[in-house]
Amino acid sequence: MDIGRRIYYELSTGNVLVDTGERSGDVVETTQEQDFASYTALAERVPETVGLLELEYGELAEDFAQASGYRVDLETGNLIFSYREPGEETPPVYRPPLSQQVEELQAQNLMLMEVVADLYEMMLGGADPT
Repeated sequence: MDIGRRIYYELSTGNVLVDTGERSGDVVETTQEQDFASYTALAERVPETVGLLELEYGELAEDFAQASGYRVDLETGNLIFSYREPGEETPPVYRPPLSQQVEELQAQNLMLMEVVADLYEMMLGGADPT
């Protein structure tokens, strides 16, 4: 059985309180109540002040591996990540997952290639060969 990670976060700030991590093999999925009883950071909280994101097993795995930090964007309810170079001293800047940014750029690139191809075709089709 493969179980994706659960990310519990403060509803007021988006800061991550607990990331359960991914689990696989001979594991049992827990309930939210069990998580609140098991994790000190949750047991100290009023459940109504805590949000939850549940990810599929492997979801955003590369982003978690590459990121220096992550939190929840309170406006969208989605995870945002920070990426820093080793030794960099500037505060982290959070942004959407790189995997999502790559998908968006690929879609934009495809659209632009189609527009260029259409313009090229119009130029060739509209040219008078004489």
